[in-house]
Amino acid sequence: MNAMDLQQEFDQAVARSKELTKRPSNEELLQLYGLFKQATEGDVTGERPGGFDFKGIAKYDAWAQLKGKSGDEAKKQYIALVAKLHQEYA
Repeated sequence: MNAMDLQQEFDQAVARSKELTKRPSNEELLQLYGLFKQATEGDVTGERPGGFDFKGIAKYDAWAQLKGKSGDEAKKQYIALVAKLHQEYA
């Protein structure tokens, strides 16, 4: 698969992720978030949120777990996860 095809597939998966009829679990949502951020921005940047920002901390940690993963690999995993969620929640 060339980079153009992968980007198109990724863009379609992003659109499909917004069409789910049921809400995935928080863990699945965090996986989607982390893979999306890794695919589009690379390794996590900035300080880990502190205090009582539990949602911010969870999102930061989900992204930080993917440190070092290539953008293309993150896109492939995102695409696969959206396909799996569509089978479960569409």
